[in-house]
Formats: sequence, structure tokens, C-alpha cells
Amino acid sequence: MITIRQTMEEGVSEVLSSVVEDVGEAVSKNIDGAQLLHELLSAPWLHALLKIYECLLQFQRSTPSPLLPCASGLLLEIMAIIQRAHRPSAEACELYNLLSSPHVQAFLSSHDSVAQSDYLPVLPPLPDELPEDEEAMRIVCLVKNNQPLGATIRRDGVTGDIYIARVIHGGLADRSGLLHPGDLLVEVNGNSVVGLEPEKVIQIL
Repeated sequence: MITIRQTMEEGVSEVLSSVVEDVGEAVSKNIDGAQLLHELLSAPWLHALLKIYECLLQFQRSTPSPLLPCASGLLLEIMAIIQRAHRPSAEACELYNLLSSPHVQAFLSSHDSVAQSDYLPVLPPLPDELPEDEEAMRIVCLVKNNQPLGATIRRDGVTGDIYIARVIHGGLADRSGLLHPGDLLVEVNGNSVVGLEPEKVIQIL
């Protein structure tokens, strides 16, 4: 289905050509200001700019899509074929070493995540039955560089427990979907935060 906006965008050059013709007729009739407008609309740079604009719109509409949804599986299949070869060539051995590189495998794994639109975190399911004297815990993994966590904490005045107070919209914690207001922090990177001052917990986070 073609929208009105798409029709207007695709026909920018045609509309411009039509306007130039109409203005040309106006120039021949000595209409005031028509000469200046005609020169402007006939400028080569304006035509080139509109052509670039149309090419960008066309590229935006034809979003590239992955050829394979599971490149990692193809990688493992190729490596298995090379391993089964009786006397693999030097090129095959070089390809095997390249495909076994953790960087290449991580790259293809990321490719598969994008191809399959698999962006949401997958949390392990809780057991169906929990002992009454045990409390369920959730372990989450956030890969953090120099960007802030995007969450504030608060300390319970009575128990001293550290809780997530607020998750900032658009931050790392919000985008991951793994942290929520009210979550009790127990450990960070394997280090217990129970009984620590909030300032110390902030430094660890």
C-alpha cells in the first residue's frame, strides 16, 4: 500500500520539472520575479540535492535484511566438515582457525540475535516448588562499560537492606529490563553488599 507521503517523496523530481516548465512559460510572458525563480529551480545543485534526497529515501525504505537467521549454525557445520576431512588443505586449516576465533563466533552470535530480533533478556525459570524457609533469588547479568547503570538505590532504615529505588528511563537498567524498583540487592560481582553503606554500594555498581 502506497501512502500519500510516499507518493510525494517519490515524485519530487517530477514535480520540480513541472514547476520549471510552468515558470519558463511565465518568463516568456515577462511576469515579474519569474526569471529569478526560474534560475533558482533550474540550478544543477538543486537537482543534484533532490536526487540524493530521493536515493536516501529509497535506501531507508529498502532496509537490508539478513540472508540467514542462524549464521552460527552454518559456522559449526563448516568447522565439522573441515574436521572430518582426511587431509585438509592449508586454506581449510586457516579457515578453521579463523572460524574458531572467539571474536568471529561472538560476531556471528550477535548477527543471529539481530536477525532473529532476539533482544529481550532470557531469565532462568524459577523452580515449581520452593521450600517455605527459602526465598527465591534472581541473578541478572548487565554488561556495563563507561555508561552509568541508570538506577538509584535506597537503604531500609530498620534492616539496612539495599533496594533499587528508581530505574531511570532509557538507561542501561531500563533497556535491559532486568532491574525493577523494589528489587533487593544481595551481591554485586560475587561480593556481598549486605550491611554496606549506600555510598559504597554506589561505587561497586
